[in-house]
Amino acid sequence: AQQPGTPLSDQEYHQFFTFLRITIQASTACHLRELYGCKNSLVQRLDEYENHGVIPPGPICSELPGNPFFHNFCTFSLYRCIMKKYFLKV
Repeated sequence: AQQPGTPLSDQEYHQFFTFLRITIQASTACHLRELYGCKNSLVQRLDEYENHGVIPPGPICSELPGNPFFHNFCTFSLYRCIMKKYFLKV
């Protein structure tokens, strides 16, 4: 079992993003985030699922060179949506 609050493994990310692989589906999920924000229950469930049941409070450090720091998971996720880097991990 994974530690709550840790990112998914590569295999778990593959399963998690299976439904997001088609661009329109990824855009729809990101659009929900942009419209309703991180307080939306659906967005929170997705964020919790992605992090083994706990949304990390922040700060968030990523694998992204040059911009590795985000104030919270919501900011990090919104960045991934804008940049279409759905598999960028923390």
